[in-house]
Amino acid sequence: MKKFLVIEDDVKICELVRMYLEEAGFATVTALSGVDGVNLFDREEPDFVILDLGLPGMDGIDVAKYIRKKSNVPILMLTARSEELDRVLGLEIGADDYVTKPFNPRELIARVKAILRRVDGTPNENGLHRFDILDLEFDLDRYTVRREGEEIKFSSTEYRLLSYMASRPGRVFSRAQLLDSLHDDDTEGVLDRTIDVHVKNIRRKLGDDSKSPRYIESVFGIGYRFRESDEI
Repeated sequence: MKKFLVIEDDVKICELVRMYLEEAGFATVTALSGVDGVNLFDREEPDFVILDLGLPGMDGIDVAKYIRKKSNVPILMLTARSEELDRVLGLEIGADDYVTKPFNPRELIARVKAILRRVDGTPNENGLHRFDILDLEFDLDRYTVRREGEEIKFSSTEYRLLSYMASRPGRVFSRAQLLDSLHDDDTEGVLDRTIDVHVKNIRRKLGDDSKSPRYIESVFGIGYRFRESDEI
């Protein structure tokens, strides 16, 4: 059974999320502050974190940074903030997705299950288990990427996006198509900018230069493609 950690300072929202998670069959522990959240994270070792960005004291951004230093466990952000910048910042530090308050609890559970499918399922429909492209080695069963024997760590969403493009080298994808690949066609309220942030994170971890890319090319006015070879 998957274990969830919910970090949310609003008692009513925290209990509502816990109730819906447990109804969906997930074990759940809760924390009402960032400090309690990181302590519970270390003690309970959850499989999934639902994190409010607007926590008092140690806020959600600091909590997410702490978690990402230790683990690639999926993080779904909850935010009441209307500014796009807050959501983008959360994605840049490694969160997998977000839901904006007020939210429908069923939508929240749908997003959770979509992320779990990305983590637990085969990331593409091609029947592949392993493949190599350029100098990267993908193991889709273990959810790993290696280069010269060294593993490069990605969040579940970054991995899904990278493996989706890399298993189809040369094909150009629009941002909408890439969003669909991540959210199972449930992209209502999801920003196109989300894809740009995830690609930025992937490039940083690969050491890829967006102006002279080895792996992911930007296609002006459309989206992105993964390069087929090192040839210019």
